Amino acid sequence: MSEQILFNTSPDKSNNLTSGRVLARNTICNLVGQIAPLLVALFAIPLLIKGLGTARFGVLTLAWVVVGYFSLFDLGLGRALTKLVAEKLGAERAEDIPGLICTALALMGMLGIIGALAAASISPWLVHNILKIPRALQDETLKAFYLLALSIPVVISATGLRGVLEAHQRFDLTNIVRIPLGMFTFLGPLIVLLFSNSLFPVVAVLVAGRFLTCGVFLVLCLRLIPVLRHNIRPQRTMVWPLISFGSWMTVTNIVGPLMVYLDRFLIGALISVAAVAYYATPYEVVTKLWFISGAVAGVLFPAFSSTLAQDQDRTARLFGRGINYIFLVLFPLVLVIVTLAHEGMTLWLGVEFADNSVFVLQWLIVGVFINSIAQIPFALVQGAGRPDLTAKMHLIELPFYLWTLWWLLGVYGIKGAAIAWVVRVGIDTLILFVMAQWLLPNTKALIRDSLLRIIIAVCIFIVAGYITGLFLKGLFLIGVLTVFIVVTWLWLLVPEERELLKDFFRLRMTKKG
Repeated sequence: MSEQILFNTSPDKSNNLTSGRVLARNTICNLVGQIAPLLVALFAIPLLIKGLGTARFGVLTLAWVVVGYFSLFDLGLGRALTKLVAEKLGAERAEDIPGLICTALALMGMLGIIGALAAASISPWLVHNILKIPRALQDETLKAFYLLALSIPVVISATGLRGVLEAHQRFDLTNIVRIPLGMFTFLGPLIVLLFSNSLFPVVAVLVAGRFLTCGVFLVLCLRLIPVLRHNIRPQRTMVWPLISFGSWMTVTNIVGPLMVYLDRFLIGALISVAAVAYYATPYEVVTKLWFISGAVAGVLFPAFSSTLAQDQDRTARLFGRGINYIFLVLFPLVLVIVTLAHEGMTLWLGVEFADNSVFVLQWLIVGVFINSIAQIPFALVQGAGRPDLTAKMHLIELPFYLWTLWWLLGVYGIKGAAIAWVVRVGIDTLILFVMAQWLLPNTKALIRDSLLRIIIAVCIFIVAGYITGLFLKGLFLIGVLTVFIVVTWLWLLVPEERELLKDFFRLRMTKKG
């Protein structure tokens, strides 16, 4: 009963890839897969800053960005592969899947090689001319960037293989890999610090982890689809469906992450890599809360792809439940972080870091809250096969965002970068909801209520940021959270969900008794 209620859907057969039971299980898998690396990051980041120094740590955060940004070189084929495999499964045309996978991986491999050559060729320019990297660190930074370029084909291939597993709703398998990889992203550099504080071995360990990850994903796909072990060849008929979807995804994959991460590079170019550390450290922490929206949206994307054409009422129910649960989980977390930001940063990284980063943290966490909810309409638009809509949105936004970011950086420093980022994600969210309503007209009332809730929540966060004194902050938190619990129980939860929670707490009390 609980799994069906999670997304408020009717019962399906156990083998239905969009049943409430399957979606709930996979959402939980994704949550676990995101929480573990977050806990490791909280432990590892202070030690990395201490061991590497502020400047080297700033460069390492840029390396983390580059590793994540490499997926843009797949030209959207990874996302296209996930969507098309999910559609084939929904239409019961599994015989087309092996050829589709082989075609996509062949294209992604070629693109990965091109991307590696391009990244290697611009690395000297980035290190010596664009980023304000201290001269003493430039040699090891350049070598580290060359290593990152070498890993591009592997990172892209791993993205495609993971997409195959996600299309089959095998998030249990993807998280078996994601959990150790996410932990290793932080623990690997920490282990290297026992022997060296040079960036080259630190990045070498990160790259080795990506190679291992790709190999594991390949083994899992071969076990899930044994026919892939046979002599399957790329098929020309599969190229155009992949390219037509992926071409617009390419724009999103390039411009979207560019607007997410460009602020760090501009800070490094206009201010210093030390300022990058003051900005990127709270960013790395607060954006880990994306694991909540990522867990839900990642599961719903293939579900939207499978259900949108056959049952729009079901799609609307999935859409509404996704937004609701992200809001209910994130609001109290963000409220606590905004209210106690300075105390938390001081306890974690010291007074100096807190003084330089607290404003950034408060603004960025509000932006993460808004953007997390926007992931559901984004997944709907992508699942509907309209990546051109989000791509055009990003193309139009980019010049305005660049100008705003440049101006606010010059006026307010890293505080201005945080403000510019939050304004952009707010506009993004509004546009995505408009797109979602156009694609799914029966969500008009739901979208109106969701936007109203976001506005009220942001106003509360702004008030929280101005409260001083630990006692007053405590009273504020108790009062707001009490009202939030009452409103959630009376208006935001459906009757079946309230009954489920009653049963849960009743069972807990019985066990304690």
